[in-house]
Amino acid sequence: MNDRAEPAESLSATGFPQARVRARARAGAGAIFPDHTRYGSALFGESRTADPTQADALDRARLVPPVFVPNRMAALVELGREPRAADVDLSAVVGGLNSTLPVYISAFGSTAAVSGDLGVTVARQAGAAGIPMVIGENIVPVSGYGRMVAEDPSALLARITEYAKAVPDGVGGVIVQQSTEDADAEVWNLIYSDPAVEPLLSTGRLGFELKVGQGAKPGLGGMTLVPRERAPRLEAQYDLVDLYGVADAPVLRCGTPGTFTEEVLRQQIRLMRNNYPRCRVWVKLPPARDVALASALAWAAGADAVTVDGAEGGSGWAPLGFLDQVGLPLAECLRRVDAREHCLLVSGRIWEGGRAVKCLALGASAVGLGRAALIAADADPERGLSALLDCLALEMRLMISALGCYRVEDLGPDDVWFPQR
Repeated sequence: MNDRAEPAESLSATGFPQARVRARARAGAGAIFPDHTRYGSALFGESRTADPTQADALDRARLVPPVFVPNRMAALVELGREPRAADVDLSAVVGGLNSTLPVYISAFGSTAAVSGDLGVTVARQAGAAGIPMVIGENIVPVSGYGRMVAEDPSALLARITEYAKAVPDGVGGVIVQQSTEDADAEVWNLIYSDPAVEPLLSTGRLGFELKVGQGAKPGLGGMTLVPRERAPRLEAQYDLVDLYGVADAPVLRCGTPGTFTEEVLRQQIRLMRNNYPRCRVWVKLPPARDVALASALAWAAGADAVTVDGAEGGSGWAPLGFLDQVGLPLAECLRRVDAREHCLLVSGRIWEGGRAVKCLALGASAVGLGRAALIAADADPERGLSALLDCLALEMRLMISALGCYRVEDLGPDDVWFPQR
């Protein structure tokens, strides 16, 4: 996946603005403004809205600054001058981890396009930025565990290693996700007992995320294409579907989603806290109709954070009908979940500041970058993700300041207007 294969359709989903993400990755913060070469010689203001047929409720919503801004007055008194956008404090606590921004890298796992160099590139730049990173499911079952001290560590361990090298002291952290298949491979036990993760573990910057579901395919387990010659060895464990009926074509391998009741989820979280007492505990929920109940139960059981993909989230291999027709949109998840006094993390087509600030105003503690992070790192392996984060930070500061706020926690639902349906 590179410029010669642009656009990177393997990371795309309907309506995701790849070209604009790549522009930000290459140009940095200048990409959030009109073309500077036309400044003073052209009229600006033409619509930059994405294709309205692809816009969801969050895209259609608008941020609405007030006339009266008591928080700005408080900042003026404290600073002794008129506050500026640069005074907006974007630091956040994300699932028990200190972060430089209310942003984290959401989970991506074993897909071939990201399991090698691209995943490591994202890890390195996320670490340098001081934001948390989630490592997704199914890496160990697909590629093995390896050892962090080996010459050729696995994709999972390579990401952890590069992240730990780059992250500044006191911020960031790595969260390792585990699904049903990962549990069979004892991924958390392997990580927790590896001496090489001790620097993160001893500073409280290692966590585990229980995957209950995801946005791209709620209700389905992991789906991967495997070489046809491997299929006979997997028949006892997985459903295998010969999609293409061609001798040299791969076979679809379908994992199970896991079986959860309220008591199962409660006990799983308690097990995590008891077995891994030095780790943060996150729970990943799909955009399900009972997401409010599930999130409340997870927090009550002791989860440090609940992460929720909207139906827009995820780039996983899934039937197209799922991407188009299954799961609650992110705006509806935010409406249903009561996150007061809790840490709610959300993802789903997050790539620019407006969508991020709307999510923060509607109750999220931080937003996750998934496809956007991968596309940015692919566009510029040296600093593409860093440039995208620079754009995101500048937009968020400008928008939060325009709302008369100077801390993320001062945002609220009144800052967002939804048009009548």
